[in-house]
Amino acid sequence: MAIRSKAWISLLLALAVALSARAEESSSAEGEAVLTLDVDNFDDAVAKHPFMVIEFYAPWCGHCKNLAPEYEKAAQELSKHDPPIVLAKVDANEEKNRPLATKYEVQGFPTLKIFRNQGKNIQEYKGPREAEGIVEYLKKQVGPASKEIKSPEDAATLIDDKKIYIVGVFTEFSGTEFTNFMEVAEKLRSDYDFGHTLHANHLPRGDAAVERPLVRLLKPFDELVVDSKDFDVAALEKFIDTSSTPRVVTFDKNPDNHPHLLKYFQSSAAKAMLFLNFSTGPFESFKSAYYGAAEDFKDKEVKFLIGDIEASQGAFQDGDSKKFLKEQIEPDQIVSWLKDYFDGKLTPFRKSEPIPEANNEPVKVVVADNLDDMVFKSGKNVLIEFYAPWCGHCKKLAPILEEAATTLQSDEDVLIAKMDATANDVPSQFDVQGYPTLYFVGPSGKLTSYDGGRTAEDIVDFIKKNKETAGQTVTEKVAEKVEAAKEDVKDEL
Repeated sequence: MAIRSKAWISLLLALAVALSARAEESSSAEGEAVLTLDVDNFDDAVAKHPFMVIEFYAPWCGHCKNLAPEYEKAAQELSKHDPPIVLAKVDANEEKNRPLATKYEVQGFPTLKIFRNQGKNIQEYKGPREAEGIVEYLKKQVGPASKEIKSPEDAATLIDDKKIYIVGVFTEFSGTEFTNFMEVAEKLRSDYDFGHTLHANHLPRGDAAVERPLVRLLKPFDELVVDSKDFDVAALEKFIDTSSTPRVVTFDKNPDNHPHLLKYFQSSAAKAMLFLNFSTGPFESFKSAYYGAAEDFKDKEVKFLIGDIEASQGAFQDGDSKKFLKEQIEPDQIVSWLKDYFDGKLTPFRKSEPIPEANNEPVKVVVADNLDDMVFKSGKNVLIEFYAPWCGHCKKLAPILEEAATTLQSDEDVLIAKMDATANDVPSQFDVQGYPTLYFVGPSGKLTSYDGGRTAEDIVDFIKKNKETAGQTVTEKVAEKVEAAKEDVKDEL
């Protein structure tokens, strides 16, 4: 009888737990369609869903707060899709979740990523940030990566004259060329729209009498149709990347130009930039000369931008982040100035505040023109902060750095410094993605990114532990002494 009672109690407890879990699940579903993930359930959630969008956010982020109701509204709508499209979020600012942010290269908030095939294929979400746009964009993302075009009517429905569209024209939907095309379409589907067809005459532009297979890229700028017959995956990706950017990108308030600007600035190629007032008389002569220069140098690894500002000037930034500037440039000087760059005749320009006449505060001021002397040639252990004057976190850190610098003021081998990264060019060896960013540089020139605590004690402890003495850190010196002691013991034995 006692055993049976225990069995009933056990059964009732299990039933209560199950009902509680079901009620909690129902409540969650009714209250919030966006799944909340953390480091503990992240991998299981990704493995469970073949298609999932995950937002990495921070609670203090204003953009995240603006996105939250739109994201939730979209999640509610997409939960009704067949199959359901799952939206999730991760608080990447929470300490335990930071490894996830590092793993998935989260550089700012909010960052949204599309996880396909249980996380085997991860892409940046590049769609709208309002509910209706999110829903429309993601419904397209869960369908086939490339849509078959069976008629001119299909083409008219799928191809927008104002957007880039990429079509594979084949003799049959099989073989290496078709497989490679579909692989690229799957990989780049968040950036472009793809289609495939057996008949080029279904398409609105370009020659219908073509030798298949080929890839045709339709675009609303420059030459409106570009073809390629190279189906190597890497070559196909390069063809799409090169052909889908205007020969000259325009920097203005037109939102249609924003995707091209993003690609322009993300490119590692050398960049030529011409800034002038679009509304003044000389604009057309500048534009004509600049577009002509872009054509003249189209075989060079260089991308061109024309931007709308008050005064005309030319700028050039190469792959090593060196900048070259010519103020008050004239149209007939553009080609010769670019030629001088390629011939190595130009002197790099460096943006810098004036070197301070007095630099007596505990935290020393560094500018671009004295950074080399104060950081790399000083023979000191330097902790340098790259900040922005408007940054709230930088303002909070300022008195903490001051306290740490005051504590270490008597140590002649240590220097704590700061640089306004908005008013000075930051050398390329410092990877400054946000503010504040801190680096520790030893006398040997070794750079260490500081991501430790934000108290004066944390900073002082870090400097003391990593401080180089005669080419060695304290840690290395201790390790050397331990090894020497081991050797002495061996000798005695």
